[in-house]
Amino acid sequence: MSSAQPVVDASRSAQGTRIDLDGVSRRYRVGDVTVTALEQVDLHVDEAAFVVILGPSGSGKTTLLNLIGALDVASEGRVRVAGQDITAASSTGRARLRRHTVSFIFQSFNLFPGLTALENVQFGADVAGRADAREVAAETLAQVGLAGRENHFAHQLSGGEQQRVAIARALATGNPVLLADEPTGELDFRTGVAILELLQQQAAAGMTVLVVTHNREIARVADRVIELSSGHIVGDGPPAGGRAPVSELHW
Repeated sequence: MSSAQPVVDASRSAQGTRIDLDGVSRRYRVGDVTVTALEQVDLHVDEAAFVVILGPSGSGKTTLLNLIGALDVASEGRVRVAGQDITAASSTGRARLRRHTVSFIFQSFNLFPGLTALENVQFGADVAGRADAREVAAETLAQVGLAGRENHFAHQLSGGEQQRVAIARALATGNPVLLADEPTGELDFRTGVAILELLQQQAAAGMTVLVVTHNREIARVADRVIELSSGHIVGDGPPAGGRAPVSELHW
């Protein structure tokens, strides 16, 4: 894997990347039953932070990420991202936020099967409006260790390689907020550590990075760990024992 240089677009990070949730709840109707995914969550994340959202399956981690990224709408409360109040935003307004402010690394990859790895990454940069889309796509693929795999389609890549294409696509947008749902889940330890190091560098360059995981070991390298349980924040602060260097991780 090549030496990773930050790819955040400084012109976009200048707009601010603070995230604020005030009294946010999300409830779903499943037949005659109301399911509460999040309940009265207050969360404030400063700019240029590397934050891990930790919790077991069903704790509300992905719901929280989807609300911040305007993929979902709160049942109550207020959500602000990078200075934009998206609580009652129209579908057009939410799409604009996803295009120019927030990028996702999806647990299910969401690659386009008819596009090559390079084209998948370039698509993200094109949608974000980057003039150097093809160049930054090739550069970012190299940074995640996929130089030489640019012309392969998704079905020709392993699960770990597909995950790295998804990570490269998110980074290539240059958007100032990055939301990552289990970004190392399909990766071997060595590659996972390299990806975490790359994400740390993005935060150091001005990006706000939120990583959802159930892996407590990953939380050791965060600036801040937010722990969820049954839709509630039950822990919020620096990692226990202080932030550890990536080189000390093991799983």
